[in-house]
Amino acid sequence: MDAVTLARAQFAFTVSFHFIFPAFSIGLASYLMVLEGMWLRTGRGVYANLYRYWLKIFAVAFGMGVVSGLVMSYQFGTNWSVFSTKAGPVIGPLMAYEVLTAFFLEAGFLGVMLFGISKVGRGLHFFATCMVALGTLVSATWIIAVNSWMQTPVGFAINAKGQFVPAASWLTIIFNPSFPYRLIHTVIGAYLTTSLVVGAVGAWHLLQDRKNPGARKMFSMAMWMAALVAPIQILAGDAHGLNTLEHQPAKVLAMEGDYHPSPNGAPLVLFGLPSDQEARVKGEIAIPQMGSLILKHDPKAPLPGLTDYPREKWPPVAIVFWSFRIMVGLGFAMLGLGLWSLLARSRGKLYDWLWLHRAAVVMGPSGFVAVLAGWTTTEVGRQPYTVYGLLETAQSHSPLGAPAVAASLVAFVLVYFFAFGAGTWYLLRLMAKPPEAGEPEPPHQPQRAAGITPAPGLGAVLAPAE
Repeated sequence: MDAVTLARAQFAFTVSFHFIFPAFSIGLASYLMVLEGMWLRTGRGVYANLYRYWLKIFAVAFGMGVVSGLVMSYQFGTNWSVFSTKAGPVIGPLMAYEVLTAFFLEAGFLGVMLFGISKVGRGLHFFATCMVALGTLVSATWIIAVNSWMQTPVGFAINAKGQFVPAASWLTIIFNPSFPYRLIHTVIGAYLTTSLVVGAVGAWHLLQDRKNPGARKMFSMAMWMAALVAPIQILAGDAHGLNTLEHQPAKVLAMEGDYHPSPNGAPLVLFGLPSDQEARVKGEIAIPQMGSLILKHDPKAPLPGLTDYPREKWPPVAIVFWSFRIMVGLGFAMLGLGLWSLLARSRGKLYDWLWLHRAAVVMGPSGFVAVLAGWTTTEVGRQPYTVYGLLETAQSHSPLGAPAVAASLVAFVLVYFFAFGAGTWYLLRLMAKPPEAGEPEPPHQPQRAAGITPAPGLGAVLAPAE
């Protein structure tokens, strides 16, 4: 393989490892905020127990995400120096804003969140938890702004050195045409990923002990999240697809497997084997005119085909075609799990249906698979460009030889599997331990208006028993 292919493989490998952890920590930070807020509102010790349980897991996942993100960002200078030179005046400040706002916000309050439970007041500790949750969302906002500008570049000019420089308001660059759709789709995906992990852990412990109050509570909360958010994510994905069709039609045509124009309505290709050489999907199973109905909301609306574009501008169709189907298929499986939980809840069997619990355990990793499949669809579908329509990937890499890139790729693979494999193993050990069931709840509810003594401080409930 040449240096460009190896550099792309290295970036894909590191970004895939990195993306797993923010997809989990974004949702988990918000979940911790909800748990602490529910404890302050109700005084029930089960929420404090769960907060302590998931706080340890969040700390490990957050640390792994930070480390993997730093390593990934170095590649802009090592393997993609031409891209950094040309696009740096636009993407550099955006990434700096992410550090100056989101990362500093998270780092500033993370210590209070992790170690200040018994040292600060309840209100201040809850504020720190909220700031960490907000920081994860702000971080996602800046990173998605960078990626979205690369997908739909606006508000720039090209100077005499061939660099992209801001030519309009920064708000135009940040809020580019695809930014709102990508941000909503990504954040909802992170919440779904977290809810499935929490639901899987709760279901696992329910299979061991159906009466564990912590397992019952986390499973119930996770299933509510899956049932409510999965349909919203499907609608958000549909809106994102329509936006992509407007700005990156070749990507959508590769996702759909539409090689040839469809003047009377495009079919929806469910399955098949895309062949770029033959410009067709072999053995396709398709529903006539359904593709136009989904993409144009009109079954007879004409759609172009990949053959309307130069072949060298096609993305790798097979990868985009199948990664998209993996993402969509898992999305509908999540919807099915949420609806199944609603049926069990309506019949008072949420904690009794063993097959529901087994299905939730199986679906635990599906959120990670779905976000990686979606990211693959987005990034591979953008090829052959780094800045869509303007700067090709082949023109963006550093002047390095293939052996140098191959050596660093092998080093990354070995170190990542050792270090992050150990971290993932430790996370699974933490999740395998059941939430404490014997810790008493505070004797009084915090109902000041009724004249009842408020619940004790959070530290009294969260601190380990001596």
